[in-house]
Amino acid sequence: MDAGQRASRSRRRDRAGFVALALAVFLLTGVAATWPAIRHVDGNYLAGSNPGYGEAPAGDYLQLTWNFWLPGHQLEHGAAPWRDPYSFRPESSPRLNLQGWLFGLPFWPINAAFGPAWAYDVVLLLSYVLAGGFACWWLRSIGLPRGPALAGGVAFALAPYRVEQSTGHLLGMISFLLPAMLLALERRRFVLAAVALAAIPLSGQVHLALGAVPLFAVYAWLRLPDRRDRLYALGGLAAGIAAGFLVQRLVIATSVVAGGRSLGSVRHYSAIPADFLTRSQGRGVEQFVFLGWVTPLIVLAGVVAVWRRDRRLTWLLVGMTLIPAVLALGTHVPLYSTVWHVFPPLRYPRVPERLMPIACLALAAFVAFAATWLRRQALVALLVVVLFVDLHVHAYGTSKAYTHDAAYAALDGRKGVLLELPMFHPDIHLGSVYLAYAMQSPRQRPLGYSTTAPITADGWAKRHAGLNCGYGDVPSYVTFVAVHRGVYKQGGYRSTICPDSVEHKLLREGFHLLARSGPIAMYART
Repeated sequence: MDAGQRASRSRRRDRAGFVALALAVFLLTGVAATWPAIRHVDGNYLAGSNPGYGEAPAGDYLQLTWNFWLPGHQLEHGAAPWRDPYSFRPESSPRLNLQGWLFGLPFWPINAAFGPAWAYDVVLLLSYVLAGGFACWWLRSIGLPRGPALAGGVAFALAPYRVEQSTGHLLGMISFLLPAMLLALERRRFVLAAVALAAIPLSGQVHLALGAVPLFAVYAWLRLPDRRDRLYALGGLAAGIAAGFLVQRLVIATSVVAGGRSLGSVRHYSAIPADFLTRSQGRGVEQFVFLGWVTPLIVLAGVVAVWRRDRRLTWLLVGMTLIPAVLALGTHVPLYSTVWHVFPPLRYPRVPERLMPIACLALAAFVAFAATWLRRQALVALLVVVLFVDLHVHAYGTSKAYTHDAAYAALDGRKGVLLELPMFHPDIHLGSVYLAYAMQSPRQRPLGYSTTAPITADGWAKRHAGLNCGYGDVPSYVTFVAVHRGVYKQGGYRSTICPDSVEHKLLREGFHLLARSGPIAMYART
């Protein structure tokens, strides 16, 4: 073996060693972000910690688990993995499962081996590795040394807003697509860049796509001087826009948000300037846009470092930071309502902070450039420790996984439509509780939980709302009715009058008690 071959092998070992180190650091980042909840991970979801009153606590994490579970379940039965044939049926047609396809593949085998809670938690930790890894890789592609790039990856993975939006929302978990998109552009992998951009709206994150599309265009224009490369990038941009229009046409246009959101709902979720420096989540999950206390000072040093190196890149990163941050203030910015009326796509999102992952990525880049001032690796390592301390927030709790319930087990081998009471409007998160049991007993249900539920489902819920307290008739096609007393409590029902009335009514209508398990009673039509 000559000297050139030995040098090449040494470089490969060195590169592999760095990759292994980076993966370990980003896995540790995920553990730190979920600490201390991760100490109780066995048999629990890393999500919220709301009371369940003997049942699964409501939360968006159950919606994500259901959507991650569906593709594997569908494939096992030879059906289309992108379809949900159970929710809002039979009143509505089978829905597209946009949230499930991206993480559904790794979820499938883990769920088969260890159950949905373990599968969800492992996928969650994987999202931290992906976020930090792609951010680090992108920073390396624009010429940063390994240590600073690693620090930037940690800053993005640990960004408090991204962490908070990973406690049950898909927004934080798929935010790794942003640095993946920029990395592909930097490496002139235009097909991969188009795939990363299109995957954002195709995962149901259309609001983030409103920022990702112009970011893609501006980044390509600034970083790709060759005209042919710009033309290739234009094709990727067209693919991303087409994906957004496809989601609008197939999902949003027939949903409860077809007419857009009200400006009042935007005002309710708008952040205030103090939220950027407030570690507490007292004002709400959506308004939580904390940036750290020390990290903004590190960012200022990073601005100077980038300015000395590449002024065009500086302006790009500043724009990536300021535009989402200003829009996060929503109606507290005087011009927001004007833009809301003039720019129709802005009328659909009700949470103006949803572009903040772009700002988190830009801030991580500034942190990485600031780290280039540090000449010793020990100082860079110390900076990473500072980031861990400054950016850590207590966002995660644990929710017990209900994977086998005796009342639902009584439905094994039986066919029919299941109605679960109390019912809620389909965009109310309390309906997510039933998804925890739907994985045990998948069957058609008139309702479900989705912010883009079909209009027909919303109308059905309004027409039959009286059933919650025993008024009205159970539709003839409903074979089974499950009465969830724990969900009645979660929904604010302070007495047992309504669930008692429901059970008496079911007996009068010819239903019989099939099984009872704690707060859940399962009735079957005779």
